[in-house]
Amino acid sequence: MEFTNPLVYGAPCFIGFILLELSYSKLTGRKDLYKRKDFFASLLIGSGSAILAALLKTVIIIALFSFVYDLFNPITDGVRMNIFGWESFSYAWYVWILCMLADDFSYYWFHRQNHMVRFFWAAHIVHHSSENFNLGTAVRNGWFTLLYKPLFYIWMPAIGFPPEMVIVCLGIESLWQFQLHTTYVPKLGFFDRFINSHTMHQVHHAKNFEYMDKNHGGILNIFDRMFGTYQPLDEQIEISYGVTTPPESHNMFDILTHEYINIWNDMKKTKNWRYKFMYIFGPPGWSHDGSTKTVKQMRRELIHKKQ
Repeated sequence: MEFTNPLVYGAPCFIGFILLELSYSKLTGRKDLYKRKDFFASLLIGSGSAILAALLKTVIIIALFSFVYDLFNPITDGVRMNIFGWESFSYAWYVWILCMLADDFSYYWFHRQNHMVRFFWAAHIVHHSSENFNLGTAVRNGWFTLLYKPLFYIWMPAIGFPPEMVIVCLGIESLWQFQLHTTYVPKLGFFDRFINSHTMHQVHHAKNFEYMDKNHGGILNIFDRMFGTYQPLDEQIEISYGVTTPPESHNMFDILTHEYINIWNDMKKTKNWRYKFMYIFGPPGWSHDGSTKTVKQMRRELIHKKQ
């Protein structure tokens, strides 16, 4: 069975909603919501990401998922069976729900590792590099995440979810993530108990110390709650968006590569190969001499001072 990726229909709507929010912000006096150079940088990066995604999804995701699905779910006597002994999943409505839950679980760990592993963060920091939080920022996606993102989802076709079902769920997840990037939607009351809402995503994009590395969820916030990364919005705290090591440029290529350059410069500070490895694959902020610290180290020190 073939399905159309929801992003095929969603992508044209992105532009419309961005223009709508931009126009509304100007009419209501919030002229600082969009900054011209920052906005155009986001659009250029987003356009490049969309083009690369269209190419790489065909070559990598569809081909890879199909290969894994066929490998782990061979047809036996006319029935596609998983190598672990169960029949591969159908397209029943409850399987779609299970697939969306599996997708959301995968997205949580993909997103969390983007903040925990510096090499991944170098790709993901592009999305966080803007000091503005708006729908234009939503399309400011790093190009290199496309190369490793499928690895976090590959287990799904392996256990029996059809590749096209996984791809549709990935598209639905992306649509939800896009619309979270607005400040015009307030707290959602009851729904905030289980939905990853707009105010929670504002927290995620903040560089305030108390908000760092929080709210990695996709559609649901249950995995943030389960694994200790949930943080609701405190309306008494003024949010500051962006990152602590910004690119200091609106040049598209500087934004895409500045953290890789930072990694290279840090690696040159030491001849110890273990330290070099940690500068690449350790958490952002790690340093061999303590000159910079990770968010966990800073939080640990803060707790120690309070005792």
